[in-house]
Amino acid sequence: MRDILGFAQVLSQALQCKSQDILNALKLVSVTKDRLQSYRDNGWNELFTNVKTFCDARNIEMPDMNVIYKAGRGRIRKQNDPITMEHHYRIDVFLATVDSQILEMKNRFKEDVIELLILSSALHPKDNFQAFNIEQICQLANKFYSADFTDQEKLHLRTQLELFQIEFSCNSQLQNLSSLQELCQVLAKTRKSMCYTLIDRLIRLILTLPVSTATTERAFSAMKIIKTCLRSRMEEDFLANSMIMYIEKEIARTFDVNSIIDDFDKIKNRRAQFHMSHTVK
Repeated sequence: MRDILGFAQVLSQALQCKSQDILNALKLVSVTKDRLQSYRDNGWNELFTNVKTFCDARNIEMPDMNVIYKAGRGRIRKQNDPITMEHHYRIDVFLATVDSQILEMKNRFKEDVIELLILSSALHPKDNFQAFNIEQICQLANKFYSADFTDQEKLHLRTQLELFQIEFSCNSQLQNLSSLQELCQVLAKTRKSMCYTLIDRLIRLILTLPVSTATTERAFSAMKIIKTCLRSRMEEDFLANSMIMYIEKEIARTFDVNSIIDDFDKIKNRRAQFHMSHTVK
């Protein structure tokens, strides 16, 4: 666990940094995945040696790795598939722990999402478009936004990118920009968006990416506030309703609480009258 958490700690601290470059962060994700996979394939022997050295130095008895492993304590039960102690610690403990961490990394940082973000960074204007790459931008449009561009527009997109590459190198208004938002605003202000319509469309599509994750992030933040240790037994429906009210509190403030309570009272009275009449019949 010390080794595994050590691999993830560097990535965790980097992702929490406010000034972290997204491209560097994504590369660090890939490096962390590769390191975990290498540790899974080649880390057992080194780990076993370290444990044995630790036990020998402190006079701790080491189990014989060649004997049959007995699951549980107390009365000895017959095992259908007898395994050795070495198999138990290497497969059931070591590999199972590393695999769970690798699976968690793959679920949180999926390959297609990472590729989308890496390709999107090719349009970033930081450092005077240092990351500008026409091939990656065209690949981005073909693979992830194929429904937003016709085949003819995809061909014209490359031409616009070649012209745009020449212009941003000599146009001072397109230099010293730090974000895609600023680039989109400058294109609209200078009416360059009318000339580079396809590039402007692609930038606007990329700018919608944070919206897809904002709701999820707000939901997790709300859950930390609402579901405290005193509310650990809160049912799922009540928790979901409470989170909706908290996340959309600006809309909730416009509700007329008194009218809602009156409507609930009317519904309860109608249900009570229905049950009484049904019981009498």
